[in-house]
Amino acid sequence: MSITQKFKKTVFDIAKKNKTFRIVFRTSRDKAYQVKMVLDDPFGKIDDKLVYFRTFSGRGYSDSPKAMYQYMLTAPEYRDYRFVWCFKEPEKYDYLISDDKSGRTSIVKFRSKADNKALRKAKYWITNYRMLNHQYPRKGQVYLQCWHGTPLKRLGYDIIESDNAMNSLKEIKEKYRTDAEKFSYMLSPSPFATDKFATAWNLNKTGQRHKIIEEGYPRNDALAVATDEKRAELRKKLGVEGKKVILYAPTWRDNQHTSGQGYTYKTEVDFDKLQRELGDDYVILFRAHYLVANSFDFARYDGFIRDVSSYGDINDLYIAADLLITDYSSVFFDYSILERPIIFYMYDLEHYANEMRGFYLSLDELPGPIVRDEDALIKEIKAADGWKADDKYREFVKRFNPYEDGNSSKRVLAKIIK
Repeated sequence: MSITQKFKKTVFDIAKKNKTFRIVFRTSRDKAYQVKMVLDDPFGKIDDKLVYFRTFSGRGYSDSPKAMYQYMLTAPEYRDYRFVWCFKEPEKYDYLISDDKSGRTSIVKFRSKADNKALRKAKYWITNYRMLNHQYPRKGQVYLQCWHGTPLKRLGYDIIESDNAMNSLKEIKEKYRTDAEKFSYMLSPSPFATDKFATAWNLNKTGQRHKIIEEGYPRNDALAVATDEKRAELRKKLGVEGKKVILYAPTWRDNQHTSGQGYTYKTEVDFDKLQRELGDDYVILFRAHYLVANSFDFARYDGFIRDVSSYGDINDLYIAADLLITDYSSVFFDYSILERPIIFYMYDLEHYANEMRGFYLSLDELPGPIVRDEDALIKEIKAADGWKADDKYREFVKRFNPYEDGNSSKRVLAKIIK
């Protein structure tokens, strides 16, 4: 472990145990960044034709910001706009610059001097996660909070009596409060999500509900127009032709955190048993939540399990998969657009529901069976052969994805860019 890693681990160990230290540390850090921003950039004039994109705090190129960027690249009404993408590892995304033959795309490193300058200059901020505490838009800038899914788990102000590994409930609510102060607009894919976002960010009580744009998720445009040809292309790219493809995408656990590393996840599946029962016909694509920092070693399951946690766009995995297995992740709302089977593997249901987050939905509303052990899981996987969407499933899609017609990017951009 390097000196830097040891220092980070020490800081996190103290922060996890001491709320006062967390507050003092974050406040001093944020003030330091604010001062640095002023020194790095004299602000200057806002560029009305510059758009700043970031997903999951610079972790990748995906989600609704990616969908809107791709639309703007080709739409004639945005031909004179320029774009800045922010990444933690910008060298991995140099291809965006070479792919953009118009030369309008640039890349900056997360929390760098160039990042600060782009933030202060760009008229539009488009991201799917909260901005850093010290990053406030200037007067005249437009911050679009896309978020990243229809919520099953309670968020923000709706969480009841539950701290997580790094924040008290009071601190969690404070983050949502400050985010609501910052954003100009927030996206919603449905009336259901609008209601939940309004309470989670306390928008009703603060008179900010009008900030919500209910036009669907741009990231789901690709799912709405997916073709059999696209599916075949992606299965070939992933090397899963000739197999039944299971996408296993569990969420993170609020109470699993390793100091100096981040949130971690322990797989609670007996993959040996699954391989014995399913290995001849199936392949599992394992996708960890974006917050999960640890890696997974599936070498012993070569040919049966593939770790696709670092694969760029989960939409490709949705389109390629025959079946989704998840637990409490919001991925199933999006996957249901494709009208394919979904299984909920909830081995820790009581603990998760009662001691951590709680749910917005009654579990009997979910569009698939809930299982608690591997035997039941294997049984439901095999039963999914020949599966057809029933009325309950189609009503679920209609309720939670009413606007997904392939044109959400176009509609949302028309509302934020006047």
